[in-house]
Amino acid sequence: MSSEASTLLGLLADEDRLRTVAALVLGSGPASVSEVAAAAGLDLRRAAKALTRLAGAGLVDQTGDSYALRPECFREALESLDRPGEPATPHSGRGPDADRILRIFVRDGRLVQIPAVHSKRLVVLDWLAGMFEPGQAYAEKEVNKILGGVHDDYAALRRYLVDEEFLHRRDGFYWRAGGTFEVDPFTAT
Repeated sequence: MSSEASTLLGLLADEDRLRTVAALVLGSGPASVSEVAAAAGLDLRRAAKALTRLAGAGLVDQTGDSYALRPECFREALESLDRPGEPATPHSGRGPDADRILRIFVRDGRLVQIPAVHSKRLVVLDWLAGMFEPGQAYAEKEVNKILGGVHDDYAALRRYLVDEEFLHRRDGFYWRAGGTFEVDPFTAT
């Protein structure tokens, strides 16, 4: 099963999230947390938690205080079943937990949201650091272009990469200083 379909099923495996999606499907459009809670038969805290998780995964759009289901996500998950050999998201090289985090925040090679939680942001930064070749210096313009290819706020990503020491900077040049490296077992000594 593709990761898009399995992510969708994983989201809907939780009863609160399933009830929240049902409330949005049966509603007449975007709804507030209190409207979703009432329609789903959940208290406000549980409805808000479910909506936050669904929005973080991209199944729900949040505009101000209202939430709307993104029905195209179901179609995309179904279509992904026809492409079993195509990886939907990159692998972190750090194990299944890190891969799960990347599935949440990276879609079609683009970062949909910069994680607020530090541990999740570190996984994303490690993935971003992998876009830079070890031992190569990059002008700031090049760094901006690489990071801009995955997210519009390349300046924030660049700052996070330097602050967390995935990249070092001096005299307007950047180079990779950390992150997970893939090692070829046949060339390693």
